[in-house]
Amino acid sequence: MGSLGKEVATEVLPFIRVYKDGSVERLADSPIVPPSAQDPETGVSSKDITISEIPPISARIYLPKQVEVEETQKVPLLVYFHGGGFCFESAFSFVETKFMNRLAYHAKAVVISIEYRLAPEHPLPIPYEDCWTGLQWVVSHSSDHEIDNKESWLTNYVNFDRVYVAGDSAGANLAHNILMRAGSEALNCGVKITGAFITHPYFWGSEPVGSETKIVDEREKLPMFTIWNLVYPEAPGGIDNPMVNPVVSGAPSLAGLGCPRLLITVAEKDMLRDRGILYYNSVKESGWKGELELIEVEEEDHAFHILVHESEKAKDHIKRLAAFLV
Repeated sequence: MGSLGKEVATEVLPFIRVYKDGSVERLADSPIVPPSAQDPETGVSSKDITISEIPPISARIYLPKQVEVEETQKVPLLVYFHGGGFCFESAFSFVETKFMNRLAYHAKAVVISIEYRLAPEHPLPIPYEDCWTGLQWVVSHSSDHEIDNKESWLTNYVNFDRVYVAGDSAGANLAHNILMRAGSEALNCGVKITGAFITHPYFWGSEPVGSETKIVDEREKLPMFTIWNLVYPEAPGGIDNPMVNPVVSGAPSLAGLGCPRLLITVAEKDMLRDRGILYYNSVKESGWKGELELIEVEEEDHAFHILVHESEKAKDHIKRLAAFLV
């Protein structure tokens, strides 16, 4: 039994609990915070915008003060997908907003963080579709044709020849799958993705990799496994679906990634580390023609640059990510 005596259907602790009446309790969310006309730390402005009413997709967009003031040349754009196992966290949360402000400031770029719908109420592939819809709406601002809810920060400040996508954890999984789709399906107005960074990517599979436990019962109790079953119960192939296991036999070739530059970052203590390194090696061996880089941060854990945001290593890592957006 859980909250107020309701019966629990499933739970993945310490992240989420789902009750038999269909209600969901998110246990790991950072508090929601409002956007800011001027962030006290960075001077970055932010606001919340609507991308689509049906389906309901929104975003938080960030504009660095130096970009707004100078107005001399247009700047790169980063379209970001937040982490949280597809089932918790938000583009509007405290830790995400802190991270985005710093990233926009150091990159001197416009950043837009997509608020996609969350599982299990909206199971995968809905979040994939929401992120694709969000990206297509964003790049539509590169031309003069009519767009619902046109956003002036995109039309006034962005150089659409320098469009990047990125994400952390489940957001990195989203970014990977967006890149695969962009490799085979055109973006609106002929826009091309310039590059992407994939941070601590949430990939998994039935076969153990590197230092992962080889005991089947233990593997099936790990949150990487149980969350996938919660958020995509109908996934063909289960935990070996190519959306979560992009190196599985029969998965689409990683040579199809739709960008010419890719940065993959992993953390030494992260349980997902070996998957990120395997992904890097698999991209390198796939015949993909782009520029590929791997960064490993020692003595740090999953999403440390967001969750332990006051540490010097977190601040340094954000600067490294920002430097990628040239």
